[in-house]
Amino acid sequence: MTAIQLGTAPVRTASRGGDRSRLRLTRRGRVVLAVLVSLPLIAALAAFAILGGSAAIATGDSSSATYSYITVEPGESLWGIAQSLDPSADPRDVIAQIVDLNQLHSSDVQSGQRLALPSQYAK
Repeated sequence: MTAIQLGTAPVRTASRGGDRSRLRLTRRGRVVLAVLVSLPLIAALAAFAILGGSAAIATGDSSSATYSYITVEPGESLWGIAQSLDPSADPRDVIAQIVDLNQLHSSDVQSGQRLALPSQYAK
């Protein structure tokens, strides 16, 4: 069996006229602290610049852009549509323009889908 002896021992405190232990930063510590404090500010400024730091100005001018539209027939693909629009052009370039204009996620199209055509291919 183990015996534990409890007793009162005097507690020593270092009192030097109110001198408390202070945190002292070296030059390197101050640099690290400054970097850590400034990182959120730099990240916020970068996010603001990337996500649209410029203000959009709404005007009353109406857009005069007109597009011609086609409806995808059963069995048609963007490749066939691109070749029929401009046989002399590379179909990949025409497909890229159609995908960008219609904000498509891929080059897959469905029967009955209505697509806007770039103005240079308007009939």
